[in-house]
Amino acid sequence: MSPPAVAPTRPELPEQLEQLELATLEHDIRLAELELSGGSLVDQRARGVTLQTMRLAGTDLSGSQLEHVRILDSVLSSCNVANVNARGARLKGVVIEDSRLTGMSLFEGELTDVTFHGCRIDLASLSSCGMQRVRFEDCVLTQTDFMEAHLESVAFHGCELTNGDFRGAKLKRCELRRSALTGVQGVESLRGLAMEWPDIVELAGVWAGALGIEVLEPGD
Repeated sequence: MSPPAVAPTRPELPEQLEQLELATLEHDIRLAELELSGGSLVDQRARGVTLQTMRLAGTDLSGSQLEHVRILDSVLSSCNVANVNARGARLKGVVIEDSRLTGMSLFEGELTDVTFHGCRIDLASLSSCGMQRVRFEDCVLTQTDFMEAHLESVAFHGCELTNGDFRGAKLKRCELRRSALTGVQGVESLRGLAMEWPDIVELAGVWAGALGIEVLEPGD
């Protein structure tokens, strides 16, 4: 039996953080030990942003270009980061909950000790990412791209992965529970994934399709 995926370490934030009001993001700006509640940062253009020991709640970053952003020891709640280009991002010790990440790109990013809970991450790109100790809980990941990604101790619990793309992905000590894989591409790349037996049986058609097994009608 394979060992279970290692759970991500969660950030420990101070109970009180100084409130921040912010209208724009600048290149290479560093923000630390602050709380941003609400606010619109739509369509920002800022490379190399660092957010450390931060709490963002209800913040709208949609459509922004945030290449090489670093988010460390932080919590994002009810945020909108749809269609954000965060190529080369580094996330470490981060919780993202009840947020919208539709169409977000984390291409070539590094995710370590990251938890996504109750998020919409459909049509997103996690292609060529390095992911270690990452957990997706109750997330919608429909048509999300994991191509050429390296996943170690990554868990999908109660997620919708319909039509996801795992072609060329490498998995190690990963697990999937109560999650839909209908129409997934790159089934042969799921070696290294542990599943509960009822889920394996339920997805028999997916495995058969990947192996080219045809279904016979009952008969003599």
